[in-house]
Amino acid sequence: MEKIIDIKTIDPISILGIADCNLKLVQSEIPISIVVRGQKLKIIGGKDNVKQAGQILFEMIETLNSKGSLHKDDVRNLISMIKMNVNKNGRKRINYHDKICFSKKGIIKTKTDGQIKYFKTVNKNDVVFCNGPAGTGKTFLAVCFAISALENNLIDKIILCRPAVEAGENLGFLPGDLKDKVDPYLAPLYDALRIVFDEKKLIRLLETKTIEIVPLAYMRGRTLDNSFMILDEAQNATIIQMKMFLTRLGVGSKSIITGDITQIDLSSKQESGLVQVVEVLKGIKGIGFVKLTQDDVVRHHLVKKIIEAYDRF
Repeated sequence: MEKIIDIKTIDPISILGIADCNLKLVQSEIPISIVVRGQKLKIIGGKDNVKQAGQILFEMIETLNSKGSLHKDDVRNLISMIKMNVNKNGRKRINYHDKICFSKKGIIKTKTDGQIKYFKTVNKNDVVFCNGPAGTGKTFLAVCFAISALENNLIDKIILCRPAVEAGENLGFLPGDLKDKVDPYLAPLYDALRIVFDEKKLIRLLETKTIEIVPLAYMRGRTLDNSFMILDEAQNATIIQMKMFLTRLGVGSKSIITGDITQIDLSSKQESGLVQVVEVLKGIKGIGFVKLTQDDVVRHHLVKKIIEAYDRF
């Protein structure tokens, strides 16, 4: 089978790599041949392998268009993700991509089986718990789900929060005002927002409190209607804090709780609310649970190997 991909709108070296290193990487992972003919790429091989290689090249072009660059690590990650989303018979899953929202650099889409399940679970439930290791996109996608709801006028505001005490540090003993104290803990949430919004729009949304980023303790006593609430690093929320957060949910609101139960920083005397909540709330209609694994890691290709190595240790 042969498949032709047109690259006439792209700088050839950007997609092919120096000395065709990107193409050689694809060919080393999938038994196909890629021939460069002017402004076209011809993929030659078995039917399923050609389809898979075509999907990888398409994603390489998408990445180049959205980021403005394409590195060897990007290609490795794309190969890994697409190979994981192929059935045993080699056929690509029908719903490989679910578009979530638009960012300043392009479309944000699901990239793994676990992320697809995450997407569907959020669409079907008002409260979703997502547990998984670092790099699986659980926090970033939660933020994107919330932004999509906001931009489609399904909600009025987004509340992002984290437990503000991690690794044994207490805010009361840290220097500076409240913002100085909590911002280091909340930085990953700001990072996720900055991927989607340009700085001017993000500042406006924060100033108008359309988006709020607060420590978990500051959720006490609030009732949030028509809001999208996200609790990140929920493994570090105590049982009392978890109950407090969940009961802030008002009319017309949704909530996502993310965390990694292998990374609990609470003292040995305190039980993680994220661990207990599965048993407490299982079976309740409208509440969904998702578990992401190392197969859903979308960071540097070594992150997956690092997680696997620690799991084996």
